Amino acid sequence: MPRLEQKRRVDIEDFMEPVFQNLFGDRDPIDEPGTATGTPGNWWSVFALHPDVFRHATLGFQLYRSENCMVDPKIRELGQARAGYARGSQFVFSQHCKAGRAAGLTEEQIADIPNWTVSDKFSEIERAVLAYTDDLVLSGGRVSDGVFEVLCKHLSDAAILEFTYVTCMYDMHATMCRALRLEYDDVDERVVEIAAPEGSSLDVMNMVDEKD
Repeated sequence: MPRLEQKRRVDIEDFMEPVFQNLFGDRDPIDEPGTATGTPGNWWSVFALHPDVFRHATLGFQLYRSENCMVDPKIRELGQARAGYARGSQFVFSQHCKAGRAAGLTEEQIADIPNWTVSDKFSEIERAVLAYTDDLVLSGGRVSDGVFEVLCKHLSDAAILEFTYVTCMYDMHATMCRALRLEYDDVDERVVEIAAPEGSSLDVMNMVDEKD
């Protein structure tokens, strides 16, 4: 379950209703979860807790659907899927693999997003976009001149700004989904202590110390 409460359909703001209707029909996703892409749908019911946050977030999604967008949707989705993978968000990665497929990414490209650095399935600009995404997500914006030079070779300054903004926005969403355990990121922490066999009282590090 999400770490925050979910807002019931009957209590959401009027401006949210068309979004919920489009996603869930007449259902309340708390009682009857599920969207057309198979997600539980609790991102929406949790974000509905704060009307201004919901409005800001959903307007952000509309940004890259604008007729003024300058970035090829395939390039955009490649960055979003990689951002989800790099941040460790099953939800963002999974959703944008689907969106990437619809935008023209091949099955081979989608399969190689996790290991893009050793893949031959990507063009020069696609590799630059993937490297730039890793620099944004994993290196906190520390981007090498070499990567940026290739971006500039293929994209206008305005397009680079657009790609940077959208990719960082999805890095934020990936982080929030993990923190709040939303959608496919509702998973238990896997890095935990594994109990020793019952009755064991050995000092683990003492076991590996060299003895004369």
